[in-house]
Amino acid sequence: MGGPHHQALFHTHSHDGSTHTHLDPAAAAQLAAAEDLRISGVVLPGGEQTELWIHDGVLVEGPLPGARTLADGCWVMAGLVDAHNHIGLDAKGAVSPRVAEQQALTETAAGTLLIRDAGSPADTHWIDERPDLPRIIRAGRHIARPKRYIRDYAAEVDPDDLVAEVERQARAGDGWVKLVGDWIDRQEGDLAPLWPADVARAAIDRAHQLGARVTAHCFSEEAPAQLVAAGIDGIEHGTGLTDETISQMAVRGVALVPTLINIDNFPAIAASADQRFPVYAAHMRHLHAHVKETIGRAVDAGVPVYAGTDAGGTVPHGLVSREVTRLAEIAGPEFALGAACWRAREWLGQGQLEVGGSADLLVLDADPRTDLSTLDRPMFIVLRGRVVLDPA
Repeated sequence: MGGPHHQALFHTHSHDGSTHTHLDPAAAAQLAAAEDLRISGVVLPGGEQTELWIHDGVLVEGPLPGARTLADGCWVMAGLVDAHNHIGLDAKGAVSPRVAEQQALTETAAGTLLIRDAGSPADTHWIDERPDLPRIIRAGRHIARPKRYIRDYAAEVDPDDLVAEVERQARAGDGWVKLVGDWIDRQEGDLAPLWPADVARAAIDRAHQLGARVTAHCFSEEAPAQLVAAGIDGIEHGTGLTDETISQMAVRGVALVPTLINIDNFPAIAASADQRFPVYAAHMRHLHAHVKETIGRAVDAGVPVYAGTDAGGTVPHGLVSREVTRLAEIAGPEFALGAACWRAREWLGQGQLEVGGSADLLVLDADPRTDLSTLDRPMFIVLRGRVVLDPA
């Protein structure tokens, strides 16, 4: 099962009522070189008994003489995907590289080996050079209007400057741009779109010309309807999706990342707004009360749905398995696993467990399709062919 070298990479502590395991950065810097490995088990999503061979960090045709057998009689799946995460961000804005490193290490220890970073004010490209940290696909910085989003998070521009800012963030990211589609309008006292429809369309068109996809934070009913009509590629949260918007998303293949564990915070947000913004507070409670129904209708309609935690800001890192469990309550375990693994990887243009692909995988002691709790106790986590978690 492995030795003390790998076990020493981690330390465990508790907060927020949960136990979290973190890689120790000093130990992680001394990771051994990728070794030849053999794993024999049921590989998902196909479900066939397979021998996997790993050489120099890559899956290869076997056999490999001298390869170490990591596990027999196990279940294997590609590393988990958190499709809405914010490495480099906390409640106050950008964090130091040291804090961003800890955020990324926490994700590695949770089996999250691929992250779509949905907006961060910190430059985290240095993470790409670290073999012990997840792969990150970035969206640059959030784009919002002045005083219409969380302070110190976004690049704040007026509508006349949105297209130019989209150009900047498209070049700063890795093929994605993140708009803030709606937020509370304090004059109206409720959620309202940030961008005129024609401006949003021009910005999305420009991102597409630059080869970037666009997604948007949307809680309300109006903003996602407007943005889907404007040609957007993704909707984050999506608590206000109507039947018409869902239908259009399904037809156009617009992705949805519902961030269910973050939506759990809506009642607390509403309570804090009751006195000053009662209409907004009531709206947030309504959205929260109907979220399972809303996301369920999107799943049933064929909208491509992916798992994301919204980690960063006020949501702790390393909780992708909890998001999978919440999505499984709506759509079933196999759908939720695909949303956090094989379907998400395909959507993001990343490799599966196939010859020539990077060896980024989880080795599990039970079939996660029937026992999601196995995601919380992986036998091994392998990243770029290195065993980064060996709890033996």
